[in-house]
Amino acid sequence: MASAASTVDNFLPVISVQELIKQPFVSVPQIYVQSDHGTFKPDASPSVPTIDFSRLLSEDSADLELQKLHSTCKEWGLFQLVNHGVSPSLLNNLKNEIEEFYNLPLEEKMKFKVRQGDVEGYGTVARVGGNFDWGDRFFMVTNPIHRRKTHLLPELPSSMRRNLESYILELQKLSMKLVGFLSKALTIDGKEMEEMFDDGMQSLRMTYYPPCPQPDLVLGITPHSDATGFTILNQINGVDGLQVKKDGVWIPVSFLEGSLVVNIGDILEILSNGIYHSIEHRATVNSEKERISIAFFVNPKFESEVGPATALINSQNPPLFRRVAMEKYVKDFFSRKLNGKSYLEHMKIQLEDDY
Repeated sequence: MASAASTVDNFLPVISVQELIKQPFVSVPQIYVQSDHGTFKPDASPSVPTIDFSRLLSEDSADLELQKLHSTCKEWGLFQLVNHGVSPSLLNNLKNEIEEFYNLPLEEKMKFKVRQGDVEGYGTVARVGGNFDWGDRFFMVTNPIHRRKTHLLPELPSSMRRNLESYILELQKLSMKLVGFLSKALTIDGKEMEEMFDDGMQSLRMTYYPPCPQPDLVLGITPHSDATGFTILNQINGVDGLQVKKDGVWIPVSFLEGSLVVNIGDILEILSNGIYHSIEHRATVNSEKERISIAFFVNPKFESEVGPATALINSQNPPLFRRVAMEKYVKDFFSRKLNGKSYLEHMKIQLEDDY
């Protein structure tokens, strides 16, 4: 095991935080310390809005719920989706499978380790500057099918693979319905958005956040906004840790049982020409309980172009963001340091830009 892992302080393996906490140590290794945690508001925090998917589907309530969806995406960039139609039994099976995966011996999980020069696979995440997130993750592209890595999803234990495939299919259907509702709320051509997102780039990240003896010193994931159209987060084991930044203050998200949290990504902020706002968020950990989540990232197809929707651009509303090929957008995003909404700022049109 030691030969597969780099070391910190000459003895602590950093290939897996889950393995690190099994070993005695007096304080959190410095490479995990992230000191600037900003202003946190645990008490009297506003509740994250809830969108009822069944009301969006109902003729009697669709208009009101669509208005609520629109205002929520403008003001929050995040909502809890209830009555979403994903089977509770599937969610429970997925929970059990992911928990079993993270309980496998390290040698088994290392079969899926991130390879040199890649970002997909199992392991910890080292940020630019050398600090590590306090968590182990398994990230992989799931769509288009031909972009899947043959050594990842196809090689998972058969039961886990079947449940993941079922979950991916359910979220693909849910995602395209959300795309339709979002385009309707923005009053843009539904076909324009559907063509962008149909059979688009999708990926998922299963993350295990171990308890930490000094949770105030670390972060499960550093603050960032997602380089996605939107992200669907499933909090697998009911332990909270997601926080969002609203009005300069970090607010905890308390998940409703059975809900999925949907957050707007940078691409949808660009596509809406700034009408919707991507939400800066982070993951915190605690000293007692592990937290497990699975995030499903929804993006346009690689062949599409990212930019403000044509229907939202006119002489009174000029484009706020540059246009760029989706494939270049992804490459540029992952070549930069994960730092709040810095890449979205990079996409904004400056005065000297000749558009």
